[in-house]
Amino acid sequence: MRVKLVSIGNSKGIRIPRAVIRECGFGDQIEMRLGQGEVVLAPVRSAREGWDAAFEKMAAAGDDVPLIPDYLDHDWDETEWEW
Repeated sequence: MRVKLVSIGNSKGIRIPRAVIRECGFGDQIEMRLGQGEVVLAPVRSAREGWDAAFEKMAAAGDDVPLIPDYLDHDWDETEWEW
């Protein structure tokens, strides 16, 4: 789809058709990324969006074991400390 650049003060902008806004799920703000000579517009997503589903998938696969134990007790905790 071709759209025309319109003047907005010292800048230029585009008008995004309503159907495109609805199809893409745009709200009041959008993400804009630049890459390889292209501008990509995307809906703003929550920083942790999709984490719940990923955690459920990890749990189902048995891949949710803690990397660090909940406690760090050592023998020297009882012998090395002076009270």
